[in-house]
Order: sequence, then C-alpha cells, then structure tokens
Amino acid sequence: MDRHEIEGHEVVEKTVKPTGNGAHVYLPKSWVGATIKVVRASELDADSDE
Repeated sequence: MDRHEIEGHEVVEKTVKPTGNGAHVYLPKSWVGATIKVVRASELDADSDE
C-alpha cells in the first residue's frame, strides 16, 4: 500500500456503491461546493473492473 499525506478539515469513510456505468459515494450535504480528494484504501477484487 502506498502512503499519501493529505491536508484537510474532515474525513469520512464510506463504501463505494455501483450506479449505472460507474460508482458513487454519498457525502454530507454540507460539503456541496467543497473541493474533495478521494483515496482508495483497500485492494480491488480480482474480478472487478477499474
């Protein structure tokens, strides 16, 4: 696993859910308009598409 250092104000941990041809994560409504960064923290399954 790589190590990434990110400065920020708040962290949430969520599970990505499939939707259409992609995937999504719901975040707090108060974050609308904010700049965010997403880091995958677990290995991908061998049968999943990236």
